[in-house]
Amino acid sequence: MAEAPLIDRGVVVYATAMARFDGGSVVAGARTFVLVPLFFVYTMVLAIVVMVVGAVRPGSGLFNSILDHWASIFLRIPPARWTVEGLEHIDPAERYVVASNHLSMFDVPLLFRVLPFPGRFLAKKELFRLPLIGRAMTMVGIIEIDRDAGGGSSRQAINRGVTIAAERGYSLLVFPEGTRSKDATLLPFKKGAFRIAIDTGLPLLPVVIEGTNRISRPHSKIYRPGSISVRVLPPIATSDMTNRDDLSRLASEVEMSINDTYASMRAAAVG
Repeated sequence: MAEAPLIDRGVVVYATAMARFDGGSVVAGARTFVLVPLFFVYTMVLAIVVMVVGAVRPGSGLFNSILDHWASIFLRIPPARWTVEGLEHIDPAERYVVASNHLSMFDVPLLFRVLPFPGRFLAKKELFRLPLIGRAMTMVGIIEIDRDAGGGSSRQAINRGVTIAAERGYSLLVFPEGTRSKDATLLPFKKGAFRIAIDTGLPLLPVVIEGTNRISRPHSKIYRPGSISVRVLPPIATSDMTNRDDLSRLASEVEMSINDTYASMRAAAVG
């Protein structure tokens, strides 16, 4: 009888653990454990395909199909479902600087899939050191950034990359927060995305994402199934703007608009 309290405590601990790690989590964990390594191997295979195609046809339009396919496969891992509003604001033939909030690693493949134009994003230089993948990223037009470079040289390098991307018909995908939010609240926006839009004269396209943080949760290695909402806001012309007169105002207005839209989307999702 003296052992009963220990058994009771064991039952409580077990029940608590099972409540936290329910059947859905078991399935999600199994899918993540099996599919993520397979996806990494498949990414390496696609990188080889990109390198072969790039050696024959640099800047090939096939790169867009490969990226779209890669994104589609990645989003099937949890799996993720999504709805999109505001596509009527987009001219598929136009090139944009897309400014979006950033909640998880699924944001990039999501934007590849839902936006009706080919896009490329900024990636830190460390990613370009990955065997095969780094070379493939360069070939498809992903733009390398060096966070250790001085502000002026980094800005010039980014603008050169954006100009080349635009000449190839690509829009640029930028996350003004600079990094992913850890608690689903948006971080303060930096001015880089807005400076790029003004420097290049490309229209700025605000996009709001809600829900990817529930699929890839902070401090969790498990990808869970879930629903995502995307809302495209009206584009903003920047061709007549200057950094001196308009940069701060543009950044502030877009940050407020994205924050307000995200708050209403989040309230609808969790309410």
